[in-house]
Order: sequence, then C-alpha cells, then structure tokens
Amino acid sequence: MSDKIEILNERLFPVDRRTLFDAFADPQKLARWWGPHGFTNRITAFDLRPGGTWLVTMTASNGTEFDNRWTFEDVSHGTSIRAFHHEPVHAFSLEMTFAEDDGGARLTWRMLFDRTEENLELERFLHAANEQNFDRLEAVLRGSKRVH
Repeated sequence: MSDKIEILNERLFPVDRRTLFDAFADPQKLARWWGPHGFTNRITAFDLRPGGTWLVTMTASNGTEFDNRWTFEDVSHGTSIRAFHHEPVHAFSLEMTFAEDDGGARLTWRMLFDRTEENLELERFLHAANEQNFDRLEAVLRGSKRVH
C-alpha cells in the first residue's frame, strides 16, 4: 500500500495548449473558475515561478471563507505546473500538465496527499469537486459570463 493518496482527473478542452495554460497563468481568469461550483475567489498574491507564492481566499456560497497558501515548485510555461498547498486546511501537491491532443488540449490534474484518515475522507469527494473545477474552466474558455 502506498503512503500517498492520488486523485487524478483529466479532460480534453476545445482550445490549444497555450490558451488552456493561460487560463491558469492569468490570475484574473483563474479567479473566475477556481474551485467547485458555488465558490468565488480573491487572489492577493500570484507569483507563477518556482518558489513563488499564490494566496487565494475561496468563498463558499454560504459566505464561509477559506484562506489558501500555495508555493509553486516547478513551472514549465505552456506545459506544466507543480505546486504545494500548505496547511491549515490540507497539505498536498498538485501537478498539472497541459498537452496538445486531438481536437484540443488535455489537462491532467494529479493531486497527492499523505495517507491519513482525514485525507481518506477527502478522497471520497475530491474527484467530483475537481470535475466541477473543470466545468467552470470550460465555461470560462467558452467565453461564458456566468460560471457556476
């Protein structure tokens, strides 16, 4: 048994790889789609380079705020990003790869958590929450003014 929990999501988006990467690399675009349905975001720091910090406050539809602190570990512009999400909520790494694929660009999203009871509970709903993230991203890429 591995000491890590892996959550993997992938989706083909109807845009080129650079456009898909830019939807993350541009904090104004990122704030529109980050998180599951019902969340809004306030990004107060976004330094997309190895060692750079990303600070985002996610607000749920009920008004509850969640402060998140990330450190970018590796950035290959246009192709991949690896970042670490710090406590206090949940510590995990996120690897995103952006690749040209038939008819668009594929985003592969891989989250790695330490195997703990709390993280095993998270695993139950994170795959679906990530799909909601992808739904919101797709709406932004299609130019929608309204994102869930």
